[in-house]
Amino acid sequence: QVQLVESGGGLVQAGGSLRLSCAASGRTFTDYAMGWFRQGPGKEREIVACISWTGGKQYYTDSVKGRFTISRVNAKNTVYLQMNSLKPEDTAAYYCAARRIIGDYAYTEGYDIWGQGTQVTVSS
Repeated sequence: QVQLVESGGGLVQAGGSLRLSCAASGRTFTDYAMGWFRQGPGKEREIVACISWTGGKQYYTDSVKGRFTISRVNAKNTVYLQMNSLKPEDTAAYYCAARRIIGDYAYTEGYDIWGQGTQVTVSS
């Protein structure tokens, strides 16, 4: 089972960019689909982006399409979320997540391994 640690959050002005990283440890990293989720103040947790174990398939929630990019480098045991054109409504705690796979899909459900979260705050 993998363990996940996020980094790269911080305070940024609207229109700016941040790159989140998720470092994974474990012997079977390539057997996992990966996702990024977020939870803003007073809001429910929501999906942001997911990626298949090969990186060839990706999913994005509508609010971030065209602005965010999820990627993974399995040889480095790392998943990234590049966030451009940030808006105040992107302010949230961002969590990296993983799940075991039965196929090379960008799974949107079934994530049960979670990192500790990294805070992203976008000022107007």
